[in-house]
Amino acid sequence: MADLSSNSRLIEVVLDDASIGRSTPDVEHERAVAIFDLVEENSFQPAGPHEGPFRLKLSVIDQRLVFDIANEAGEQIAVHILSLTPFRRIVKDYYMICESYYEAIKSSSPSQIEAIDMGRRGLHNEGSQTLKDRLEGKIELDFDSARRLFTLVCVLHWRG
Repeated sequence: MADLSSNSRLIEVVLDDASIGRSTPDVEHERAVAIFDLVEENSFQPAGPHEGPFRLKLSVIDQRLVFDIANEAGEQIAVHILSLTPFRRIVKDYYMICESYYEAIKSSSPSQIEAIDMGRRGLHNEGSQTLKDRLEGKIELDFDSARRLFTLVCVLHWRG
């Protein structure tokens, strides 16, 4: 992970409510936690001679994920657009296993919950690596930051 005193980091993450809508309380909670965690501890550096820290607005436009990056003063410095197609299967599977997990924590045994959670974490890691790979050459970030961003990709991708 990058040195937190470094300027290669995010100080704000905003999700475009117009393009994502609201979802279940569990998903809303995951989104809030992911944003909090991401802003608290991250490594994020857009390609080029840009000085941070940075502000990020995420949205979905025409089935594409838009990373609108601004400097600390709010001046736009880069926009990166990624197709969501490579994430469709992972996100679909991730949500199915999350639903199973939320149901399991209500009534299943600890070993059943642990098994579902292991599958959930595995899919989350796969999505995080896909995101990190897709951003290569555009945005440099560590794996933990990619994991938090992937949680947000899931929320943006799900229309509720």
